[in-house]
Amino acid sequence: MNAEALDHAAELIAQADALIVAAGAGMGVDSGLPDFRGAQGFWRAYPALGRAGLSFTSIASPASFERDPRLAWGFYGHRLALYRRTVPHAGFALLRRWGERMQHGLAVFTSNVDGQFQRAGYDEALIHECHGSLHWLQCLRGCRQNPWPADALAPDIDEAECRWRGELPACPGCGGLARPNLLMFGDWGWLCERYDAQAGRLARWLPQVERPVVVEIGAGTDVPSVRHFGQRVLVEHGGQLLRINPREPAIAPAFGVGLACGAVEALVALDERLGVG
Repeated sequence: MNAEALDHAAELIAQADALIVAAGAGMGVDSGLPDFRGAQGFWRAYPALGRAGLSFTSIASPASFERDPRLAWGFYGHRLALYRRTVPHAGFALLRRWGERMQHGLAVFTSNVDGQFQRAGYDEALIHECHGSLHWLQCLRGCRQNPWPADALAPDIDEAECRWRGELPACPGCGGLARPNLLMFGDWGWLCERYDAQAGRLARWLPQVERPVVVEIGAGTDVPSVRHFGQRVLVEHGGQLLRINPREPAIAPAFGVGLACGAVEALVALDERLGVG
C-alpha cells in the first residue's frame, strides 16, 4: 500500500465527526464469504449450478422459486447456514470502534444480505440493507403477511446437488411457499417495509452530520448501489470518501482517497496510524 495514501486516509478518519460504512460484497471476503465475481467464481462456490448451466442472475430470482423451489431453497438455504456460522473479520470491530468514538457515531449502508454487521454488534437502528436480508422471509405469493425473521428456519441441504431436503419453508399467513425477503433479479414482489424503515432512520440521522467520512469497502461498479449512495452523501452532506477496493480503487483526489487492497489489510494499517487502540 502507498504510505502517502494511508496517511491521507487516516487524516480523513481523524477529522470526521461521523463514520459511514458503505459496504459491498468485498467486505465479507476476508471473513471467508464468496463474492460470486464472474460466472466461474459463482460455479466454483456452487458446482451443481455450474453443471446445470445456471447463472447467479438465474437462480437469484423469484422465478427460480416458481420453477424449482427445492433448487432455489437449496441455494439460499446453504447461504443462510453459511452466514450464520461465519464470524465477522477483525475489520468490523475496528470500524465500529472508530465510529463509536466520533461525535455523531456511525451508520452502515450495505448491499450485502448476510447480516454480518448485526453479528458484529453494530446498532441495528443505523444499518440500511439496501437489498434486504436473507435473515428475513416473506410470502412468495404476496399475501398480506408481513416479513418475518428466519430464526426458526433450519436449512437441511444436499450440498452435492444444491437442493433443499424436507418440508419447504412456508408462509405463516397463507401456507404458501416462503422466499427470502431480499431484492432479487427481476423481482416485482419484494416487500420493502424493512428497507423503507431503515432508509427513513438513516435519512433522519444524516442531517446532523457536518464532516462525515464515508469508508466504502468492496463496492464495485457492476452493481453500483453502494457507490451511488456514497457519492450522494458527499454531494448532499459534504465530507470525504475512503475507497478500499483491490480492483477498482480509483477516486478523484478532490473527493477522497483510494486504497488498492482488501478490507482487513487496509483497516489494520489505518488503525496503526490512528493509534486509538
